[in-house]
Amino acid sequence: MTRPGAYLAAFGAPRTVHRLTSGLEDAGLEVRDTLLWLYGSGMPKSRRLPGGRGTALKPAYEPIILARKPLVGTVERNLAVSGTGALNIDAARVEDRYPANITLAHAPGCTSERCEPDCPTVLIDRAAERQRGASTVLPQASRLFYCPKAGRRERNAGCETLPVRELDLFPHIKRAGRRPPPAANHHPTVKPLALMRWLVGLVAPAGGVVLDPFCGSGTTGCAAVLEDRLFIGIEREPEYVTVARARIAHWAMQAHMEDPDDGSLEEGGGSDG
Repeated sequence: MTRPGAYLAAFGAPRTVHRLTSGLEDAGLEVRDTLLWLYGSGMPKSRRLPGGRGTALKPAYEPIILARKPLVGTVERNLAVSGTGALNIDAARVEDRYPANITLAHAPGCTSERCEPDCPTVLIDRAAERQRGASTVLPQASRLFYCPKAGRRERNAGCETLPVRELDLFPHIKRAGRRPPPAANHHPTVKPLALMRWLVGLVAPAGGVVLDPFCGSGTTGCAAVLEDRLFIGIEREPEYVTVARARIAHWAMQAHMEDPDDGSLEEGGGSDG
């Protein structure tokens, strides 16, 4: 049972998100917003037909439905009684700007010094600057939250002693006669840790409990321990439970190594994004 005013963030697919939204409303939750996580990478699940035709577009975003359990009384009363009902706006600010309902993923080859030419953050900035008629292009967009997709080092951190298997996410590799890279964390949809930390910090009260009923490889739990929240995860696949436990234990240990001055992880403890 969640408290009145508790928030839910549910990832969906563009094609079926309307069903997800209806289901949440039928369950008695209030839909408060739809967040969009935009990314440049991804493979189209389309058939190649004669004449340059196909059956689908390349995926470039995931919708995240933001819903809330109905309040009892006012927001102020819920906050006083349960600590729930409001978003942690200041904790989710980006460079002191009000958090938006769009997040962006860097291109896989981006670094802290420079972005790839096809990085969505750079492309959006260029378009915005052209519309404003400016002569310069900002190196990074300034009003939105950014994170890369989970890289190999991030998804496998803490799983070093677990058995590895093929990460079957690259059909083009098999078609080329090569074998997919092995990975201890072989979950097909690992969310970026930075994204989940941002969401946890936004919707969960300080010291609160984060529940993930579809835990997968445990990224939400990793984010919860790094954001000093308690965590309950539910997962039906035993192989993913093992991975999730290893990853959460790893990041729980890293949480104790955080620098209290700036909140960043000590060298060697951060993600590869």
